[in-house]
Amino acid sequence: MEQKKRGIKALIFDIGGVLQLGSFSKKSGAHQFMIKKLGVSVDLYFDSIDTVYAESMEGEISEEKVVKTMAKNLKIKPEKLKKLFIKSYKKNFKLNKELFNYAIKKKKQGYKIAILSDQWWISKRALITKKFYKYFDPMIISTDVRMRKPDLKIYRLTLKKLKLPAKQTVFIDNRDWNIKPAKKLGMKTVLFKNNKQTIRELEKLLK
Repeated sequence: MEQKKRGIKALIFDIGGVLQLGSFSKKSGAHQFMIKKLGVSVDLYFDSIDTVYAESMEGEISEEKVVKTMAKNLKIKPEKLKKLFIKSYKKNFKLNKELFNYAIKKKKQGYKIAILSDQWWISKRALITKKFYKYFDPMIISTDVRMRKPDLKIYRLTLKKLKLPAKQTVFIDNRDWNIKPAKKLGMKTVLFKNNKQTIRELEKLLK
């Protein structure tokens, strides 16, 4: 009984590259899709979106303003650009059903399951569907809380919302630089590479 009290009580998942499998690569994935559809160079595309994209990721700029700014830079109507982004995310990311269902199974076993993810307004709408809100609580999304990984503050906020000490949580992310702050706070961590490896490592931690 005492061991159970000290054990893991919550699993915290990233979305992009973990619960939603896909890519933001310049050579493939969502950004490459946008570059091809817009018919622009890689440099022009990233020069047109980089600053406001980063600001939007931290909730420092409204959805309307970020889309208007990008659209102006890319010489396209804002509504058309927004639809293109949504299409890009939907086409290049697929729900990781195996890991998603694993998380739900753990919730039914009594574990809390949470989300900690960096998203801007449009990727949030495209990738975080209703089913995420149904099962995961809390949902810590960078654009909503105005901070992002690897800032220690966003990890502390997640722990505060869970009402748990770091040692009773596991954080799952596909980026090593996002794992490091979690470890620093005392959270258990799993660096996602694939489902088999991730589930195996989680099961070890939950024993």
